[in-house]
Amino acid sequence: MTATCIMVLGTTSGAGKSWLATALCRHYARQGLKVAAFKAQNMSNNARVVASENGQGEIGSAQYFQALAAKAVPDVRMNPLLLKPEADTHSQVVLMGQVSAELTALPWRGRSLRVWPQIAAALDALRAENDVVVIEGAGSPAEINLSSSDIVNMRVALHCQAACLLVTDIDRGGAFAHLYGTWALLPEEERALIKGFVLNKFRGDASLLAPAPQMLQDLTGIPTVATLPMWWQHGLPEEDGVFDDRSVAKGSVNLTVAVIAYPRISNLDEFQPLKNIPGLRLKWVRSPTELAGLSTSDWIVLPGSKSTSADLAWLRSQGLDAAVAQHAARGGAVLGVCGGLQMLGEALIDTHGVDGNAPGLGLLPLVTQFDMAKTVQHTHSTFATHMLGQQMGAAANPWAALAGVSVSGYEIHHGQTSQHPAMAQAGDVAHAVLPDGLGWQNAAGNVLGIYLHGLMEHPAALQALFGARLSGPVPTLETVFERMADFIDTHFEPGVLDSLVR
Repeated sequence: MTATCIMVLGTTSGAGKSWLATALCRHYARQGLKVAAFKAQNMSNNARVVASENGQGEIGSAQYFQALAAKAVPDVRMNPLLLKPEADTHSQVVLMGQVSAELTALPWRGRSLRVWPQIAAALDALRAENDVVVIEGAGSPAEINLSSSDIVNMRVALHCQAACLLVTDIDRGGAFAHLYGTWALLPEEERALIKGFVLNKFRGDASLLAPAPQMLQDLTGIPTVATLPMWWQHGLPEEDGVFDDRSVAKGSVNLTVAVIAYPRISNLDEFQPLKNIPGLRLKWVRSPTELAGLSTSDWIVLPGSKSTSADLAWLRSQGLDAAVAQHAARGGAVLGVCGGLQMLGEALIDTHGVDGNAPGLGLLPLVTQFDMAKTVQHTHSTFATHMLGQQMGAAANPWAALAGVSVSGYEIHHGQTSQHPAMAQAGDVAHAVLPDGLGWQNAAGNVLGIYLHGLMEHPAALQALFGARLSGPVPTLETVFERMADFIDTHFEPGVLDSLVR
């Protein structure tokens, strides 16, 4: 094993582990080192399609972005176990990129012995091929109720003798208690791996922190190696939850994109580039009142869902179904992506118990049939040269601007969608705008449903949809990664990052 392992642990979820691990990947890659990302187990419905032994598989989006930051090709070994929540007490289990029905059926604690050999083998393979492996933990390493079945925090750290950083969100308050309490609950051999504390999301005068960092070091022997200021618009997609409204683009807002934030929302990170569009407000909606006041030039987006039928039921319970239908009836733009496309149709048919039967919203004359097979693949496709609604103009129907545009993205879905047979026979036919059932428009052209994730990440699509608004190129991920590396270079104590790999 040749790689040095550096691990980012957190006192809580949301402390900044994913962000810091991504920045470290780019920092060490800039030193000319060969770097890989790793997280043994991730729980997220934000996933990306990457290479696997079986062709293509899934990993968490955070590890996908970390791999890109490391200038590495993402593969399933970087996140060998992915848990995709389908309900409050149930998750689909993805092992080495592939759904495992057997592991999905096992109790939480029963999985660790079964999956640890594959996790250790994946990490060891990455260690053998790289100079540095940047590892992200999960939650907190001091969740003592889970320590006996841990496969993602200190068991990983001990396996590879990782140099660990423990990060906390100081903006929440109680940061020093979080750091000390986490350290105090760890056994001595695990404490020995912690090389530094990191205060994240700090607002104010850093000199006011004294004497707390020194007092903490006196108690634990561990220095505070960085105080990272609050940075709202760093540009990295969020791993968990939705983006906050403080990240609205600069300038007067003249276009609102309202994304329905249902409980099992998935792949929300694909909308991150919209935060950089001048004059555009990205709004996350959970009630009809939040859609009040939308003009016909504003958009409503139904994003992906890990449980389409359940999220559709939630949408109806909130009264959002009527609000979406009213917006569409006025000629307003509506976009459904993956699960959102399925919701826009007439019906969801499930004879295998995959997702559930449900009536759709009826905005597209389509029907979705779920099956056991799961589509996981990269996709390159071209929109039809004739998009409906072109005569309405871009303000009323933005989708017409996509005519003839070639885009790349990815698919992750159960089920296939096609024309509703009876409606098609009666003359109500959806207009196919992407081949192989990937995209459809309604007769008026203002409702668009696509299976393709990543449309808003594709430069050609952004140029087509927002070209008139763009004063320059939308910041790329490469720009984001470089800024993040610069940020930690500035705010870590001198020499600390280099000492971790020596």
